[in-house]
Amino acid sequence: MFDNSYAALPERFYARIHPEQAPQPQLVRLNRPLAKQLGFDVEWLQSPEGVAMLSGTRLPESADPIAMAYAGHQFAGWSPQLGDGRAHLIGEILDPQGVRFDMHLKGSGRTPFSRRGDGKAALGPVLREYLISEWFAGMGIPATRTLAAVLTGESVWREGVLPGAVLVRMAQSHVRVGTLQYFAAQNDSEAVRLLADYLVDRHFPELRAVENRYLALFEAIVRRQARLIAQWMGVGFIHGVMNTDNMQVAGETIDFGPCAFMDAFRFDKVFSSIDQFGRYAWGRQPQIAQWNLARLAEALLPLLAEEQERAVELATGALDDFVALYEREFSARFCAKLGLHADSGVDAFIATTLSAMQAQRVDFTLFFRRLTQLANGADAVALHALFADPKAGADWWAEWRCLHDKAPDKRASLERMQRANPIYIPRNHRIEQAIAAANGGDFAPFHALADLLAQPLVEQTGMAHLELPPQPHEEVAQTFCGT
Repeated sequence: MFDNSYAALPERFYARIHPEQAPQPQLVRLNRPLAKQLGFDVEWLQSPEGVAMLSGTRLPESADPIAMAYAGHQFAGWSPQLGDGRAHLIGEILDPQGVRFDMHLKGSGRTPFSRRGDGKAALGPVLREYLISEWFAGMGIPATRTLAAVLTGESVWREGVLPGAVLVRMAQSHVRVGTLQYFAAQNDSEAVRLLADYLVDRHFPELRAVENRYLALFEAIVRRQARLIAQWMGVGFIHGVMNTDNMQVAGETIDFGPCAFMDAFRFDKVFSSIDQFGRYAWGRQPQIAQWNLARLAEALLPLLAEEQERAVELATGALDDFVALYEREFSARFCAKLGLHADSGVDAFIATTLSAMQAQRVDFTLFFRRLTQLANGADAVALHALFADPKAGADWWAEWRCLHDKAPDKRASLERMQRANPIYIPRNHRIEQAIAAANGGDFAPFHALADLLAQPLVEQTGMAHLELPPQPHEEVAQTFCGT
């Protein structure tokens, strides 16, 4: 069942350790479409034996569970050893197309990297990651996926006593920027090279024959991150904890701890309770991504060229490319969201739009939803009403209409808007409502929300209320890590 390429690397890359047994594992939700896509026997996964595997309680003989070693910069402070403190990579599978995926359990018990943690996960963060990661899949934004959420039958202590759970995460990789940093900090150049070769073979096989495969690897990672961050920005997503140990080199969104989606737009919007100085605010995410990539470049420097000066020159050139790559992706995404044809003046109008949204306290997602409806023939009144000053909304709309009229193909423009602008997002207050109900034993709100968010671009009858931002008493001001 499992194939274990990462566990075949030298043992300093991980610690071999089995997950802790869950006393009474109970399946909360199985992601049936994903299970079928990956080639699993769906009925078996829902059986007692399947649930025992998903919880880490009983694993097949082909499993080789490990806790991965890595380091990282956390809020710019260096931590030389982090690692999987409450997670186990139990093995890798090949889907029917031959694509390799890690199966990773979160909340599966203590490991040598747990430090003072209990190695467990509360139900709330597990459900939160399920909802958000599967929404990303519905939007076509690269992210780790959730195969299942499983109750363990035991309680954990966080802000109080809460149900314990395990999340079954599927990912193309769990190698992070911090994984390479871990070995570079120890001057273990052999390990850095082994890991870089592993990344090329697994994720970038087209680079095997390139003369400087390590520079090409870094350039490929830069490209993927530029595109990913632009995608985040385009949906109002705030990761909340963009530490280097939370940046995955394969280019998937990973670690949905204190992440959230903006309601009223602000460039400096922060939700994470631990981000007290706004390091990871919405508007700073591109700069932080480039900063993280600079840390990756430092780890790879010995592989880029024999002379350090030349290696720095090559790395700097690739890092400088990030800005242009990101700006091009950002512009393309917001052109699509606005239904505009890219030309010399569109970037200035995008900036004007975002400034107006901030000044007028406009809801980010609903603004683009109403604009899409307007482009499809709806009245402009609903759009104007989103502005604190409706006249400001009317003025903005008049400018937009002049630009929109220049679009050579209105139908194609509308179709781009419909693909770029979600109808539903994982609104923070809806997630919190679903978690509160689940903690009390009622999973119906969670299942209903999971069904809805799996198709964020499909309008569903009777669900218009789930498009709306929270009422003042429903607003979520802070989000929290799951540890």
